[in-house]
Amino acid sequence: MKTPKALEGVIDALRKLPGVGPKAAQRMAFYLMQHDKSAAQDIAEALITALRRVRHCDRCNNFSEQPVCELCLSMNRDDSVVCVVEMPSDVQSIEQTQSFKGRYFVLLGRLSPLDGVGPKEIGLDRLIARASDGVVKEVIVATNFTNEGEATAHYIGEKLMSLGLTVTRLSRGVPAGGEIEYVDIGTLAQSIIERKSVD
Repeated sequence: MKTPKALEGVIDALRKLPGVGPKAAQRMAFYLMQHDKSAAQDIAEALITALRRVRHCDRCNNFSEQPVCELCLSMNRDDSVVCVVEMPSDVQSIEQTQSFKGRYFVLLGRLSPLDGVGPKEIGLDRLIARASDGVVKEVIVATNFTNEGEATAHYIGEKLMSLGLTVTRLSRGVPAGGEIEYVDIGTLAQSIIERKSVD
């Protein structure tokens, strides 16, 4: 039996999610259409609303519904320390540790020359401008411990240290090859506390 074209569209859309293969996408689509149409409607409406309202913060690139996000507007953060991460999900993970009270800068990626992602694409000029404001004293480079994340950390470290800033890196409590989003909160908190200088 051929799957209806509209349902195939749902399956194809679900397959675009990370970690969702063809069988899982089919299972989810069939479940939503057969057993929980109200959940399917809720998901569709929530996605449409988020696409309309959510943007990147003008200051740090985190997700926000306003031009500047709540973390950047907060008066209870330390302006002298900026934590550089790859993705907004990394901000969420670090915030859950309740061990960091500085500011953030989200690269929205990492250096990957083979994929055409260079310093310009990750907003390095904006990061340098922000770090050079005379208020920032330390930049914590919290990119993932993948090859690209390490290369990004090294590149950022060299650029910022040349400006006389203290540049630190998360300690190795985060496993090599690991992604911050998937590290448990205790390990991530310890990594922030035990950060070290970039060589």
